[in-house]
Amino acid sequence: MREGKYGIALIAASGTAAAVFTKNLVSAEPVRLMRERIAAGTLDGIVVNAGNANVFTGEKGYADACRMAKDAAAVLGTVPERIGVASTGGVIGRYMKMETVTRQIAEAGDMLRSDASAETDAARAIMTTDLVEKHAAVVRDGFVVAGITKGSGMIAPPNMGTMLAFVYTDAAIPAPALQEALQTAANRSFNRVVVDGDTSTNDCVFCTATGRRETPDMAVFQEALEEVCISLARQIAADGEGATKLIEVRVTGAQTEEDAAAVARTVVGSPPLVKTAVYGEDPNWGGRIIAAADVPGGWTLIPSPRPLR
Repeated sequence: MREGKYGIALIAASGTAAAVFTKNLVSAEPVRLMRERIAAGTLDGIVVNAGNANVFTGEKGYADACRMAKDAAAVLGTVPERIGVASTGGVIGRYMKMETVTRQIAEAGDMLRSDASAETDAARAIMTTDLVEKHAAVVRDGFVVAGITKGSGMIAPPNMGTMLAFVYTDAAIPAPALQEALQTAANRSFNRVVVDGDTSTNDCVFCTATGRRETPDMAVFQEALEEVCISLARQIAADGEGATKLIEVRVTGAQTEEDAAAVARTVVGSPPLVKTAVYGEDPNWGGRIIAAADVPGGWTLIPSPRPLR
């Protein structure tokens, strides 16, 4: 649900759970809380608010994040320790309007349902400067992976950036395996997105496996999870604040995946050379792309700019 610029998304899904968080040294209070609680490896739901990031708010902000978990747990009939909490938007250092948040969580509980419009409403509720809601789904033989995300600015690897993502699968995946799969998927998707080079305090990606279906081949599951995360990451980049083009950089010939990622990151993160060239539609790839890469011989760089609109 949404009220003015403040929105609440309440997602009910029980199962094993995993999460990855920002590496920014300054973390939002919900991130502090969830780093502690996700270790248990189970969730029954997630509550997300937009309009206040709850960052640099100290013990009061931490208590407010705990209160969000408690309120959502009461609505979903579980315990606060099994509720994921995330916040986004607003000015750092501003306290939450908990009377509004508590009321909206209760109202969101009355609106819980399982249909396409519910997914769209949840994606819209967490939007801040986003222009469109973002979601993706992949169907495989025996299981489904789907998710929603928000984010449009302050995005720089390897720390994600002003983005939240909530991914779900009906497969049965043990928590340790799910954590490993999610970390790999995040590294190959969200952590490779660059918009403006800044990093955020609230970044998080949650994944819950409800176990309603059987345990799939983990290689097949990994591929599906990465496909969903890459789709969501591309949607974030395409909706970057003021963005007019989406660039993909593919690197071949590198000795390791990390080396290839480093080269691609250098290219897409170069405002004076690459970004200005793409924006101006200047095909001088030699003086722009290669100069930005600044790597030894033996690499092949294949830039593939795609207009957004």
